[in-house]
Amino acid sequence: MTTYQTLLYYCYSPIANAEQFATDHLAFCKSLNLVGRIIVADEGLNGTVSGTKESCEAYMAAIRADERFAKTDFKIDNVSEPSFIKMHCRYKSEIVHSGLRDPNIIDPNKQTGKHLEPAEFQKMIDQEDVVILDVRSNYEHNLGKFKNAVTLDIENFRDFPDKINELAQYKDKKVLTYCTGGIKCEKASALLLHHGFSDVYQLHGGIIKYGKEAGGEDFEGKCYVFDNRIAVDVNTVNPKIVSTCRNCGTITPKMINCANPECNEHFTQCDACGEELQGCCSVACTTNPRKRVYDGTGYYVKVPQPINTGK
Repeated sequence: MTTYQTLLYYCYSPIANAEQFATDHLAFCKSLNLVGRIIVADEGLNGTVSGTKESCEAYMAAIRADERFAKTDFKIDNVSEPSFIKMHCRYKSEIVHSGLRDPNIIDPNKQTGKHLEPAEFQKMIDQEDVVILDVRSNYEHNLGKFKNAVTLDIENFRDFPDKINELAQYKDKKVLTYCTGGIKCEKASALLLHHGFSDVYQLHGGIIKYGKEAGGEDFEGKCYVFDNRIAVDVNTVNPKIVSTCRNCGTITPKMINCANPECNEHFTQCDACGEELQGCCSVACTTNPRKRVYDGTGYYVKVPQPINTGK
């Protein structure tokens, strides 16, 4: 039986000629028969790739052999099948879109919150002078979040800077930020420090690492991930489902994309409503002539790229 892996990682490290690097890196990933999504920017790398164990090991070795990325921390999941169907590697202005591109204000290589390993984060979350801050988007924290976490009404991380004033009430607290893999916290914590928050921390490796090293204790619900799996289990200590069906309110951990491609909204929906609404978020979306066929998963992909299993 072929064993596949999915790697989640990021690295803030300046890349000269980043656009050319993205082109070359795509070819390298394809040579290893990997699939996934990598963002390359002048400030570094942000990626999730998937393939056979051998291909993933070769990829990690190559990344770490490059002195620019030697300290990259990979979160590794064993999976039954590749978590993507194609390989994309694209150049963008940032490796996580925040709109904070002024290095004189935000530079994760110069200033971020204090990194907490999962065990350290776990010890601090119940302290009275601590605020746990989820810096992810609505559809992510609606699916799952840490118990008692402060969440923000944002559709994308680029909306985070506009919420700083709302968070001012926590300036005298220890603010513990967290996200999926840690990348958003690098900029979120730096921005908080820039605005006068003095005691700022971030969960190193994010929710994914916390699940692996601390059993995911007190993380309620599932963690949204940006691949075919859509959501993964985190908590093996005291699991609890907190998300509800958008249409009927039934508790459900299932997240899908609306079958109407012109909507394509991420939302939680139970199987019964999914069948009734054909995977759409509303009756209106069921009438769209481009509506995709709902197969029960709510995830829509194009033609897959073959994975070389070495057989």
